[in-house]
Amino acid sequence: MPKPASKRDYGKLWTLGPVLVWMLLLFVLPMLLVFAVSFFSRSTFGGIVLPLTLENYTRFFDPLYFKIIWISCVLAFFTTILCLLLGYPFAYIIARSPLKYRNILLLLIIVPFWTNSLIRTYAWVVLLRTEGVINTFLLQIGLINQPLTLLYNDTAVLIGLVYTMLPFMVLPLYASIEKLDRSLLEASRDLGAKPWQTFLRVTLPLTSPGIMAGSLLVFIPSLGLFFIPDLMGGSKTILIGNLIKNQFLTARDWPFGSASSIVLMALTLVFIAVYIMVTKDKQGKGLV
Repeated sequence: MPKPASKRDYGKLWTLGPVLVWMLLLFVLPMLLVFAVSFFSRSTFGGIVLPLTLENYTRFFDPLYFKIIWISCVLAFFTTILCLLLGYPFAYIIARSPLKYRNILLLLIIVPFWTNSLIRTYAWVVLLRTEGVINTFLLQIGLINQPLTLLYNDTAVLIGLVYTMLPFMVLPLYASIEKLDRSLLEASRDLGAKPWQTFLRVTLPLTSPGIMAGSLLVFIPSLGLFFIPDLMGGSKTILIGNLIKNQFLTARDWPFGSASSIVLMALTLVFIAVYIMVTKDKQGKGLV
């Protein structure tokens, strides 16, 4: 006879049930709907009609759309690199600070989340525009004779992405560095290693899980952000996130917008798969 369900089994059901229902209704079903729409055709007035077609996907072989994907990946890559270069020293300082200062520094990382990211992006527009704070200051002190073009280019988009995504790099790095065993660093110094050798051979490998996690948390969202390129790049910078938004809201080409969303999701899954493989490889070598 089958054994009666235990209280622990009921506890798991009540705990996981709401999460599974939430994932099913708000993630799985919408993604299946988007996937289905991506095979339809666009009607004359912007609806979805038969016949089913693969044209929405084959359009990505057009050099124009391939360039958009390429630029999106390049900007996301440089955003990740800059966040790592800026975030690692800051995370290291926080992890090695006294406890009373550590909490304050962590609070400074979290404070930007209290304000909507769209408002913070508008603040950058005020700083970088032709009549903005930076150009006005440089003109007044005589460093420049005419305003610099600081806005509506790829550099401005990169600045906005780095500013927005930096906390997502610092927090995983801090968690990894804070758990680092200091006795290993002392042993390295006792064996005659120079500070840079200790960093490259001990600190960096042992904090690689934080580097990988932070890079993933920065790179993937950077691919899909659309309001930063819209506000700081103008019409000169079109990323895949902008492409998807424009297809749904402006061009009213829902099938192609759905196909673009699926392509972005596929890219995301590829990068997650690479992260998992690299992490497993390091675990097998005993580095994680």
